[in-house]
Amino acid sequence: MERMLATSADAEIILKLYELRTEAVLRQARAWMTGEFWPSTADEFFSVAMNPRDPHNAWFRQVTTYWEMAAAMVLHGAVSAELFVDCNGEGFFLLAKFAPILEAIREKVPTFMAKTSELVDRFTAASARYEAALKAMEARRRSMAAKP
Repeated sequence: MERMLATSADAEIILKLYELRTEAVLRQARAWMTGEFWPSTADEFFSVAMNPRDPHNAWFRQVTTYWEMAAAMVLHGAVSAELFVDCNGEGFFLLAKFAPILEAIREKVPTFMAKTSELVDRFTAASARYEAALKAMEARRRSMAAKP
């Protein structure tokens, strides 16, 4: 069920989520996850995600659990879905980023990005945001592939 009007408590949660995203280590982790980590196979994905010795493993876990926690807040009614979707696109970006290998990832880890996926399935605004992210991701991949 989608709520229509956000409350001031919803706004406070959104602002707190934003504040947490500006924390120095999370900011570094997000920069790496969105800009540098581009696995093209599940094996490349798992070489970081399932390898605690990889120096980026902690960043991977920090970013994915942050966005899954935020999605869970929406799913459990703690924050307005519409406000959350309007103010936060990165979780949808990440789901779209891993979409080409998501099935293979979920063969080993069925819960990977499950809360974000549930948002997409339950809320029209989230579905639209995800579809836009998928299109942007396809264009970005084409652009990356065209560079030498």
